[in-house]
Amino acid sequence: MLKYIDTPTIEIFDAVLEKAEIKLFVKREDQNHPFVSGNKWWKLKYNLQEAKKLGHETLLTFGGAFSNHIFATGAAARELGFKSIAIIRGEEILPLNETLAFAESCGMKLHYVTREEYRSKTNPEFIDQLKKRFGDFYLIPEGGTNELAIKGCVEFAHQKLSGIDFDFLCLPVGTGGTMAGIVAGLEGQKTVIGFSVLKNGDFLKEETKRLARDFSGKEFPDWHIETDYHFGGYAKRTNELDQFILRMSQQHKLPLDFVYTGKMVAGVFDLISKNYFPKGSKIVMLHTGGLRL
Repeated sequence: MLKYIDTPTIEIFDAVLEKAEIKLFVKREDQNHPFVSGNKWWKLKYNLQEAKKLGHETLLTFGGAFSNHIFATGAAARELGFKSIAIIRGEEILPLNETLAFAESCGMKLHYVTREEYRSKTNPEFIDQLKKRFGDFYLIPEGGTNELAIKGCVEFAHQKLSGIDFDFLCLPVGTGGTMAGIVAGLEGQKTVIGFSVLKNGDFLKEETKRLARDFSGKEFPDWHIETDYHFGGYAKRTNELDQFILRMSQQHKLPLDFVYTGKMVAGVFDLISKNYFPKGSKIVMLHTGGLRL
């Protein structure tokens, strides 16, 4: 079992919030583990248990060069004694960025495939080719999103969010798995707003609905995904975003990454400044990790 550190919910005080008469909090789930942080802890929890139960010695997963999931899976494999393999989208670029360098330092084998090959990541024939090359493994999908991941995120909503008083929960969205689990876990009792980190993130609306429905057998109200705060697309950044992240760090001691949480928090502040939320609202932002050492 992965180690877990209980995390605080802290309040943010800012002139923008005071003017809008909004209470804003951050659930610091980035502090739940030194390396397998944020939502990745919950998405991997039951997958790792299943891999162990089935007797697998090797984990294989997929991701891009800046994937928090690759970073976390490498660390989890090292902590629990698994071997690990990552199928990386695109060609190798040296020196490795800090995400891939860390994964490799954990003993993770990095295997690069073309973007065209990567699109076959769910194709049974492609998976069979990987098994011929690497031998037996436990497969964890891109981003860790599968039914076991959603189970972990539902559990997070039940255990860690039920005791917090709020009206809106905001979080970044990459594959829809965490969002689906939290929507299912909150069962429509709170409004959930996701912030797509992808340039063309409209598909995430249907994907999140499907994942939540397939897991629970129900469709839930009171959630949606904002698609205007991607700042250029996945792992892209702008000077505006960098300046916002710097301000959050300097003024509020809140560390954010530019791939996920920085975009979500910037989106929340922009919506607040536009009076999107009713006065008196209590908003919780979920810090899903993604910070680098």
